[in-house]
Amino acid sequence: MAQAAEAKKRGKGRGGFSKEELLRAYRDMLLIRRFEEKAGQLYGMGLIGGFCHLYIGQEAVVVGLQMALKPGDQVITSYRDHGHMLATGMEARGVMAELTGRSGGYSRGKGGSMHMFSKEKAFFGGHGIVGAQVSIGTGLAFSNWYRGNDNVCLTYFGEGASNQGQVYESFNLAALMKLPVIFVIENNKYGMGTSVERASASRDLSKNGSPWGIPGAQVDGMDVEAVHEAGLAAVAHCRTGKGPFLLEMKTYRYRGHSMSDPAKYRTREEVQKMRSERDCIEGARTKLLGLGVEETEIKAIDEEVKRIVQDSADFAQSSPEPDPKELWTDVLVEG
Repeated sequence: MAQAAEAKKRGKGRGGFSKEELLRAYRDMLLIRRFEEKAGQLYGMGLIGGFCHLYIGQEAVVVGLQMALKPGDQVITSYRDHGHMLATGMEARGVMAELTGRSGGYSRGKGGSMHMFSKEKAFFGGHGIVGAQVSIGTGLAFSNWYRGNDNVCLTYFGEGASNQGQVYESFNLAALMKLPVIFVIENNKYGMGTSVERASASRDLSKNGSPWGIPGAQVDGMDVEAVHEAGLAAVAHCRTGKGPFLLEMKTYRYRGHSMSDPAKYRTREEVQKMRSERDCIEGARTKLLGLGVEETEIKAIDEEVKRIVQDSADFAQSSPEPDPKELWTDVLVEG
């Protein structure tokens, strides 16, 4: 009780966030949550085609880690990528318009859910091939090493991708050359129909880099402050030339693997238990109230987020479709 009172007096939560930082984290996580819920609705209406992998439940991972970065640091991830885009500061309008295949999208309506990029925000895409982004992220880290800057690359992948061969090849090269890359395993417990316990002999994925001497840590991915604290340590490790770092984020997704997944491999009770006891947004909200933030201030954030998401949905439906001539653009880059 004394520690809680002192934290409130200092304006900081248990994990070291100031009141303002926790408010920002809450707002960013809520934006991702509401955006993904709206994307799910638009998919059900037939306005989003193809694949769509929602990030609902995992918001604390990208928000906590992004708050540990500086301009110039890079982010690359897999196909469950909308949350990463929003966390880097990409506009909800452009992301949603890309989901609906409109010209106002980040890839001019030609990339869809899994293929969006932003050079301005140093976001190097979601990638549809399982584990492919790990090698590319290692290459981005190599570019930082080659240029002699102190930028780091956050390379995200899931527990299902963690046993892919290219992942271990990337570990080897990153460790050999001491590249500034943070490998982030978003362990949400389930791949497409299979739990991690049935798919991986490793029971502690944070140790998967041990054969190459890559240090790692298991992190509570449902606590944005714990994520941020781990991110700061990993970033500091990389910036000082010590090579790669591996973070296993123990997180949970509430929806199926994709929109076509009924998720019958787990019980409804399990999902509800996580929602009611471990939800990252509700956890942040409780901490904010404990720090003396008024309900009216939290409600104002909720209303702001609602407006942004509705505006993105409106824009995504009113933005024109790409001109057929666009079929022949952006397919070749000449050096």
